[in-house]
Amino acid sequence: MFSQARSVITNPPTTLTFNQFIMELISTKVCKKGDIGVHNNLFGGTMLSWVDEAGCAMAVQYCFTPLMVTLKMDEVTFLAPVKVNNLIKIYGEVISMGKSTITISLEVRRCSAYTHDEHLVLSTRVLFCRIDEDGTSIPIAKHVRLHFDKEQESRQIISA
Repeated sequence: MFSQARSVITNPPTTLTFNQFIMELISTKVCKKGDIGVHNNLFGGTMLSWVDEAGCAMAVQYCFTPLMVTLKMDEVTFLAPVKVNNLIKIYGEVISMGKSTITISLEVRRCSAYTHDEHLVLSTRVLFCRIDEDGTSIPIAKHVRLHFDKEQESRQIISA
């Protein structure tokens, strides 16, 4: 999934984390004047909306179903301000899967258009649930869970 958008760093900045090499680029946004709140920073609610949307898009694509809803977002700490014209990149990685749920780790980075340096703005984990048309949770498809299990085995082999 998202393999064509995998994060490729040619000149790794000093703020680069290991996660960026294994996380996949899900979404890119530009902070506009209409997104600004108090103190001329990106409004936090707008950022949370972008994070939720990007995470859900990843969950939908990974699970082969459009019927995914957000159940829970872990604590969010805004680590750096985002200003008008800043480029925002949202990266994600599937980290766990339950019978009807999927947890995605997300990182938001502010990217300099001039140097391509990326600075962490926030990171969180979001839990999504597969539902039917009535809103009742249903199991994630077996082939998706098998694919996830194989990915986990591959990562364990690589990290060993």
